[in-house]
Amino acid sequence: MNLTFIGCTTLLSLAGHILEVALWAFVFDLCGGVADFRAALYCSAGNYTTVGSGDVVLSPRWKLMGPIEATAGMLMFGISTALIFTVIQRLIQARLEGPEHK
Repeated sequence: MNLTFIGCTTLLSLAGHILEVALWAFVFDLCGGVADFRAALYCSAGNYTTVGSGDVVLSPRWKLMGPIEATAGMLMFGISTALIFTVIQRLIQARLEGPEHK
């Protein structure tokens, strides 16, 4: 049961990250920062995860959006880590207290 709960929390967090990458890609495509949505998605995933391969580069007008997205990605990964850690901590705490303390 605990592992299932942790797994669901992790998958929910991952879904949020994928959604945010897609939203950034939509903005890049809408602004004309890249050639098409596929390129925008690839560029966004690289920026968000701070990999930044450089295969697809934003247009000069929108170039600053890459580091901004990378900063947002780092912050969101930190929040996700804190969330998963808190869930694990609460599950351990509940197990240690047990039903006899309720």
